[in-house]
Amino acid sequence: MIQFDEAFIKVIEHSIDFGTETVSLKNSIGRVLAETICADRDFPPFNRSTKDGIAINYKSVLEGRKILKIEGVCSAGMPQQELKDYTNCLEVMTGAVVPKNTDTIVMYEHITINNGKATFLKKPEQGINIHAKGTDEREGVVLLPIGTLIDAAEVGILATVGKAKVKVKRLPRTSVISTGNELVAVEKTPLPHQIRKSNTISLEVALYKEGIFSKQLHLADDKQEIKKALHSTLEHNDVLLLSGGVSKGKYDYIPEVMEQLGVQKIFHRVAQKPGKPFWFGVHEKTKTVIFSFPGNPVSTFANYHVYFLPWLRKSLRLPQENLQVLLQEEIEVKSPLTRFIQVKTFLQEGCFCVELINGNGSGDLTTLSKADGFICLRPKVGVYKIGELVPFIKVK
Repeated sequence: MIQFDEAFIKVIEHSIDFGTETVSLKNSIGRVLAETICADRDFPPFNRSTKDGIAINYKSVLEGRKILKIEGVCSAGMPQQELKDYTNCLEVMTGAVVPKNTDTIVMYEHITINNGKATFLKKPEQGINIHAKGTDEREGVVLLPIGTLIDAAEVGILATVGKAKVKVKRLPRTSVISTGNELVAVEKTPLPHQIRKSNTISLEVALYKEGIFSKQLHLADDKQEIKKALHSTLEHNDVLLLSGGVSKGKYDYIPEVMEQLGVQKIFHRVAQKPGKPFWFGVHEKTKTVIFSFPGNPVSTFANYHVYFLPWLRKSLRLPQENLQVLLQEEIEVKSPLTRFIQVKTFLQEGCFCVELINGNGSGDLTTLSKADGFICLRPKVGVYKIGELVPFIKVK
């Protein structure tokens, strides 16, 4: 059995690069950019009116003119127009190209219009209400570097530079596998000695939130069936997430079968609670990474967030989250186990604090819906005190 920090480092050390793929712009949300995005032209690409009003040549104001004849109207989407007589003006709409021979936009609120003429209500400032060409970004500058996590704002930038197809980092081909004779399908009515499958469903949905469409597989507690199924699954996946079959029971065949299939065990059993029987390894031939979690719901859920998600972020070259919260009660954590304790967060005087969620152990899956995450408390002499900052692992 190894300590939590050692186990975490070993998991992160086995991150892998899944390569790249090209997706449509709309399907790029939540993905990691695998190309550098540069401005294909100046932004804005022309001198742009920021107000509805009139475009003038300020020379007319300097000459004392207060009433200007309107030559025409310029709207967004029109080619650039030209003011033919500098003593006149052109009506202009927000987003329109500023007309030639003009240098100032006076908003409608500061003029009156009668009989085709505009009258100033007050003297305008020169150069106002114009978003000058290239003042946001110049052509060729980097707008989005490789490794950017694409959200709605980034999609807007990609659309602006014409990226209908986007090169992104590929997500891992993933299968979620459960074992156990006691498990039945969700839609079935379980017998008194059976329970419905929940761990694999939770993992599947959690992976979907990360953009990963996983395959599901359930295996009975039969050594040969498990070996046959895993042999095939290892050939077609980058990562396997297993639930169950790694403890010390007579039907916990996963460690033995993994060894027979040429999977290198990196570690088995971690000094932590929940999830002590966690097994982690890498297939020597296919380089498939295997996370084999204990079957209790809280153990599976905790290990997924504590180990798998940081491993995934590292594989995609995303920064790790380092969150902390304030304790509101004393907690004692005795050696040798690191504790992952379910908590509910709340805001108090500008700080994120937590209250503990009391449950009935790692088999009590109903507590998962009440928790925002886990606090990670390593064993130490003495107690964790009220007001102490501790690591927080977010699950919602």
